[in-house]
Amino acid sequence: MVTSPNDRNRAVIDAFRANGGKVDSSVFPIGDHLVLVTTTGAKSGKAHTTPLVYHRDGDRIVIIASKGGAPENPSWYHNLVKNPAVTVEVGTEKYQAKATVVDPQERDRLYAAQVALFPNFADYEKKTTRKIPVVVLDRA
Repeated sequence: MVTSPNDRNRAVIDAFRANGGKVDSSVFPIGDHLVLVTTTGAKSGKAHTTPLVYHRDGDRIVIIASKGGAPENPSWYHNLVKNPAVTVEVGTEKYQAKATVVDPQERDRLYAAQVALFPNFADYEKKTTRKIPVVVLDRA
């Protein structure tokens, strides 16, 4: 039985890689908008892979550091701020990218685009007092 967040993430990552970048909705509800992002730990220096919901803005992948509306940013966000070189897996493609936290104006536009696709992201903003960061991943 999968119980911890790490176990759930491992199951999603394994399913993604075993099925050519597709994940059944029973494993991850938004399987067709799933990207794996591998960051380097800000403190540990170790590689960490995280499955995230994304949308595209042109050629860029857009990810949101929502952490479900928690009061603090997710660990992966702290990792890529310190080490912006990341590995991206989307579909069957795997490539190196540079992560950039966008400026406030672009942040609002991109966050609204995410909300349009995934309305639950509006709820995340309501749950927290922090301004949820938006990150773009540009192919290196």
